[in-house]
Amino acid sequence: MKYVTSSIAALTLTAGVAFAAAHATPMVEASDQDVSNGVVSADKVVAGENGWLVVHRTDADMKPGPVVGYAPLRGGENMDVAAILQEDVASGDMLMLMVHSEAGGMKTGVFEYTLGAKEDGPIKPDGNLVMTVVKAK
Repeated sequence: MKYVTSSIAALTLTAGVAFAAAHATPMVEASDQDVSNGVVSADKVVAGENGWLVVHRTDADMKPGPVVGYAPLRGGENMDVAAILQEDVASGDMLMLMVHSEAGGMKTGVFEYTLGAKEDGPIKPDGNLVMTVVKAK
């Protein structure tokens, strides 16, 4: 009986964690930063499910441009998420750090998004992108 009670408690805890991750408010926290080491970081990213932190170029119009880096995310809270930049980013460039899903692609764990595609595309709770903009120093 003790084993059954422990198993039920473990399942309840696991279900609670999964429920919390799926119902967490998605968000990205990051600040302006030095990217001369070829990496841009978010202090905290919350995702409702496994997905990607995607780094887009942007400008004063605040529209997402080409992808210049990405990093995997776990569903729930992710701290100090670092994305390796795939091209040079100059001091003063603006970068949009955005949460994308893992949905719609052909391969799990492979980032398949290209600008405008549906594979591994951005999440849009209530029709809004989940992102923040930082300036490279």
